[in-house]
Formats: sequence, structure tokens, C-alpha cells
Amino acid sequence: MEKIYYDNQYLKEFTAEIVDIKEIDNKFHVILDKTAFFPGGGGQNCDLGSLENEKIIDVYEKDDIVYHVLEKKPIKIHKVKCMIDWNRRTDGMHQHLGQHVLSGAFFNLFNSNTFAIHLGSDISTVDIYGILSEEQVREAEKLANKIIGDAIPVESFVPTKAELKKLTLRRALPNTQEDIRVVKIGDFDINACCGLHPASTLDLRLIKIKRFEKHKDGTRIEFLAGERAVSDSFKKDEFQNSICRYLSCNESEAINGIKNLNESLRTTNEMNKSLNILLAKYQEKEMLEDAAKLNDIRVIKKIFVGENLKYVSNLTSKLIENERTIALMAVQSEEKVNLIFACSKDIKEVKMNDLLKDAISLIDGKGGGSPFQAQGAGKNNANLESTLDYAFNKIAQSI
Repeated sequence: MEKIYYDNQYLKEFTAEIVDIKEIDNKFHVILDKTAFFPGGGGQNCDLGSLENEKIIDVYEKDDIVYHVLEKKPIKIHKVKCMIDWNRRTDGMHQHLGQHVLSGAFFNLFNSNTFAIHLGSDISTVDIYGILSEEQVREAEKLANKIIGDAIPVESFVPTKAELKKLTLRRALPNTQEDIRVVKIGDFDINACCGLHPASTLDLRLIKIKRFEKHKDGTRIEFLAGERAVSDSFKKDEFQNSICRYLSCNESEAINGIKNLNESLRTTNEMNKSLNILLAKYQEKEMLEDAAKLNDIRVIKKIFVGENLKYVSNLTSKLIENERTIALMAVQSEEKVNLIFACSKDIKEVKMNDLLKDAISLIDGKGGGSPFQAQGAGKNNANLESTLDYAFNKIAQSI
């Protein structure tokens, strides 16, 4: 089989002869006389595409033969038109070469080598020995993008064993008896790699480091390269412009605008908190005055519509600080109803958890708590008034 993906990594389509088809687990593994479909390697995914009108779902290499896996058996075997999924191919080449350029940047700047890589479908990572600072990471990012602009040729070749011994590779050679392919980026970086790469660093257009973190004995760098990095840049511009429009400012003023907005929000929240405390005092006084009397016990029954649940909970807690007081509170929203039943510590005649469990069934709800405070939630239906009336009547029967 002739493998032409290394000879011309820019070949998008070609014509080949099918020399064999193996059926395995209801899939058809096709062998061609030649192929430009890269079977994957060096951390890079395999190519996908089509043979005539049949979609290729996998490409792999076994015993030096490249197999193309199809769902359906090909009908045509002569002069078969083969097409590569070009977006997938270029994205794979960009991420792979981007990793080489980044690895070379960290090595050239800080003598920090790479100990692991991962080329993902959304984001890729390269793990660098040593704990790197923000300043070091950004310096390497700048160098990587300079290398892109320098349009350095990228060579991929298989040296003889004698030639290989003379090469100063960035990482140790793999332990194999097979031919070793080397990727060389001018005088900037050289390393063993069996992946596919663009012919020039200029093809990458942009490398962007998204984030970095300590990982094992080094630093994990998350990055985007090529079209991924360019698309990310456009998204960031859109996001930045949206913020500036919202704040009615330019880019340089955006941070101060956000700080001012945050400060205004903090001031407003503090003012709102003070007003809520004042309002709660008035509501507490009014509710205690309007409470129904059952012997010497005050029973407060109140439905709040669209009110903040935490506010009602805090108000309930303040109410039951008064002696011989029971609060039957409901907070009604569009989706559901929250019930809060509570009583002061000096009431032993009624247990709030039992009362709530009994009453909340009328709104198809569930809840629980202690003898002095219980809460739960149920459906927002027409039974809310009757639910609180039912609870009130149960109290009346118990004292």
C-alpha cells in the first residue's frame, strides 16, 4: 500500500483501487492500493471522509496496512473517488503543530521540556516540566506567535539511523525498531513525531493559551491553535464589545466601569438590607397586632405573593421570638408554594413538623422539620387558602 499522506499533506481528494474488503462486526474494513487518509498517530486523530458516497467512520493502521471502515459495503472497486474531511484534517494539523511550537517555545526560553500532550476535540493541552509563572507562560505564548509570523518551514522526514544519531532532538527517542519520523521547525525545534503538520508555521495563524495550572511535576497548558484560536478571538471581541456597549464605555474604561457597577450594587444591596430590616420591624408589629387569638396563643396566618423566601423565613424567625406565638406563612410563586410553620419555644401543645406534614398534603407537597419549625413546598393551586385554614383549625382543636 502506498501511503501518500506524508508526501502531500494538502491532498484533499484522490482516486484509488479497492484491493480487499474485510467484514468485521457488520462493518466493512477497506484496503486501498494507496491512501491519503491519515490513520492517526503522535496524539493526532485519524482522518475521516468518504469513499465514493459511503461515509468513512474510522481509519486505522495495523501491520503496516491502513484500513478504512465503512457502514456499508462499497459497490464500486475501481477508480474509487476518495475525499478527506478537510476541516477535521486541518484542525488536527493545526493543533499538533501548535503543540510543537509551544513545546519549542518553553524549551528555548526556560529549558523546560514537554512530558505529555493531549489533542482534544475542543481544547488541547501540553504538560511542561516545572512550575511556571504567569509571566513565563505569556512570554512563551508571545514567542510562539512570533514563530508563526516568521513563516518557518516545517519538514517531516525519516532519517537514516546514522543521520538520526547526529540530530539533537528535544526529547528522547521512542524505544522502537521501526523507522522514526522527525519533524523539524527550522532551527527552532526538532522532535520525533509521526503526526501530520502544515508545511509552514504561518499556516497556524494564531496560538492562544486559554489557561494553565499545576499538574503533577509541572504545568498543564490549555491552548487553541489555527482556526480554533481565530474563532475564539472573534468571540472575545464580540463579548468585549457587548460589555462596552452595556457600560457605555470604551475598552480601556471597561474594568473601571465594572468596578463602579459592582460598588453600586454593593451599596444598593446594603441599602436594601437596611430597608428590609426596617420593613420587617413594621410587618412584625402589624402582624402581632392583627394576629388571631386562640386562648393565650397568637396565630399569624399570611400568604406572600412573589416575596423573597429568605426574607419571609427571617421575618418568621423574628415573630416567634415573641412568647406564645405561632406563624403559618406561605410564599407563592408561579411554579410552587413554600410553607413555613413555626412557633415560639414555650408552645408544647402543637408540633410544627406534624402540623406541616398533615396540611401540606392538600397542595401535593412534602416537607419536614422540628416541633418548633418546619417547612416544605407543594403545587401552586387553589387550595392554598384552605391549607392555611386547615392548619389553623388543627391548632384550635389542639389547645
